[in-house]
Amino acid sequence: MRVIVFVKATEDSEQGAMPSAELIEAMGKYNEELINAGVMVGGDGLKPSAEGKRIAFDGTSRTVIDGPFAETRELVAGFWIWEVKDMDEALAWAKRCPNPMPGPSELELRPVVSMDDFAENMTAEGAEIHARNEQRLAGA
Repeated sequence: MRVIVFVKATEDSEQGAMPSAELIEAMGKYNEELINAGVMVGGDGLKPSAEGKRIAFDGTSRTVIDGPFAETRELVAGFWIWEVKDMDEALAWAKRCPNPMPGPSELELRPVVSMDDFAENMTAEGAEIHARNEQRLAGA
């Protein structure tokens, strides 16, 4: 199963504070463990929401909203995408993570929806389109 792990934002991350040299090294070693175990598919840190945009949808209308965004504790400062056998394995890896922020912080783990989850509503044409897209993303 694929899981996305969100590193929740803090006041420090929203102010653009960079991690210490020690944390950069610790996270590098942790990422190396994830990669060596075949768990890490991808991941990165995100710049503060002040540099971001949101697009609000209402029917055919699109409204662009400039950051920063309120409720820092609801924002994301970074992410990983992991391939694990189940949520228990994901939790075991997450518990090994160095604290990603200088003070209190949180990780949020969420299973990624797979095409199998859409089986009830998937048409043959829809399945073909998604299979083609997966092949293109894989570089085939």
